[in-house]
Amino acid sequence: MEVLHSGVLDAIGREITGGELPAGHVLTLDMLEERFGVSRTVARESMRILQSMGLVTSRRRVGITVQPRETWNVFDPRVIWWRLAGDGCEAQLRSLTELRIAVEPLAAAAAARNASGDVRARVVELSKTMRVKGEAGELGEFLEFDVEFHTALLNASGNEMFEALADVVAAVLRGRTQLGLMPHQPVPEALALHERVADAVANARSEDAEDAMRELLAEVRRAMVPW
Repeated sequence: MEVLHSGVLDAIGREITGGELPAGHVLTLDMLEERFGVSRTVARESMRILQSMGLVTSRRRVGITVQPRETWNVFDPRVIWWRLAGDGCEAQLRSLTELRIAVEPLAAAAAARNASGDVRARVVELSKTMRVKGEAGELGEFLEFDVEFHTALLNASGNEMFEALADVVAAVLRGRTQLGLMPHQPVPEALALHERVADAVANARSEDAEDAMRELLAEVRRAMVPW
């Protein structure tokens, strides 16, 4: 049933976030059953999940109504993915990168103060592995190490709000790579800046960690699609 949910969710989710189904549009379970060839149980569960994301509401005698963007859970990784996959990908990348610029330098600084010895050693190891994978053009493996690197810093910050954004950062890192929104090979500057962040965290230099992460994210902005 999960596979069936995924098909309905992806299709309707993309259409809502992409504007094909505008706010106020009414869906029915009968329509979903006919369009996707699924049972009423699957159609209803799919709408329940979309409702939990704020994309639709369901009321008796009204139906399932598409909601405006203001109600969406824009931090849900699936909503992020759908928006990155649509025509508004540039605006989505911009807003997510601005969020990262606001949060991740402070998280890196906090990680430099608070991380355990194991985490300090791991981020250094990750930065070195990312250089090897990046220079080899092995983007799939590079991406997973990149996700682990940024997740480790957010989780080591000691700030539960920063930790809660780990899935958001992972979603945008995976999305921009898998959707072809980044260069085919990481630029040398980005690899060097990951190493600078890691070295600062490993040696408890919080200001250096913050500065290096800010420079890294400035490079991320430059490397993305033109704004």
